[in-house]
Amino acid sequence: MAALQVAAVVAFYMCSALIMVFVNKAVLISAPDVPLIFLLLQLLIAVVLLHLSALVSRGAIEIPKLDLHIAKKLFPVVSVNIIGLVFNTLCLRGVDASFFQIARGLVLPLTILVSSAHTHSVPSWNVIVASAIVTGGFLLGVAPSSKVPLTAAPSLLSLGYGVLSSLFIAFHAVLIKSSLPYCNNSTVQLAWWTNAGSAVLILPFVVVCGEPFALRAMMADPHWDATVFLWGTAVTGFFGFLLCIAGLLSIRVTSPITHMFSSAARSVLQTVIGVTYFGDLITANRATSIVVILGGTMFYTWIKTVETPPSPATDIESKGSEMVEDAEIVWQAPEGKD
Repeated sequence: MAALQVAAVVAFYMCSALIMVFVNKAVLISAPDVPLIFLLLQLLIAVVLLHLSALVSRGAIEIPKLDLHIAKKLFPVVSVNIIGLVFNTLCLRGVDASFFQIARGLVLPLTILVSSAHTHSVPSWNVIVASAIVTGGFLLGVAPSSKVPLTAAPSLLSLGYGVLSSLFIAFHAVLIKSSLPYCNNSTVQLAWWTNAGSAVLILPFVVVCGEPFALRAMMADPHWDATVFLWGTAVTGFFGFLLCIAGLLSIRVTSPITHMFSSAARSVLQTVIGVTYFGDLITANRATSIVVILGGTMFYTWIKTVETPPSPATDIESKGSEMVEDAEIVWQAPEGKD
């Protein structure tokens, strides 16, 4: 029964993550001029689903009360989250779905760097080696290749979005622990504040960038099929909410190592589906890059499992969040939250 539970959770996590990446990409291809509106709708759907979950959970899920003092305390983590999500969305819009994981390949090294600077500590040599492996994989994947035509090569701007997305994910990982006490150490309450706050912060930029006018122009175009945008927004909003649960369940029910191997398997499937469905170009350099990044990431996860002794946690959500910081953030797309 335990093995079946683990398999079900891992499959749930992998399917949710895969659906998020590819439906996101399909929507951004269909409506490339309104990425911020797309992101805003996803955030609002997540907030609505959290409220519905609280209604049917009979107290198991608690929605926090609006408190200006707490909102000010959580402003850093919320603002970093939405900036990272914007860069994440812009990166996915500009690169192939299979190349997306390479473009965001610096999440682990930057997280280690930011965490070390924040705690004024020096990571172990093994951690530095893992970081160097992942960085090498990233450089290998983004290096110019004569086998990649100019039309298929990612732009420097898209790569810049990927690096900035990775950097803000790193800042977000550091801020999570300091933010949880303001949410009663509840990851669910922090998720509510993050999604609701991010929606409020991004709304003015949606207007300033003129995306409502762009969306109205697309709707007036008889050749534009709004089905992909509408259904894609609903699906990604729903599965983005599920992905929060899936990642946490994957850590709780399995182990960080098992979770990371499921992430690796998802990355391989993501590449295969990207090549098959979207016609993405996969070269030897890109394939090797993905393997090297995954290898360095799994090596890091193994190191942290060995170096960090298990400690008892009084709050299961708090325990889950600590493990997520070490393992899950590497490949979540805080896309969610990648």
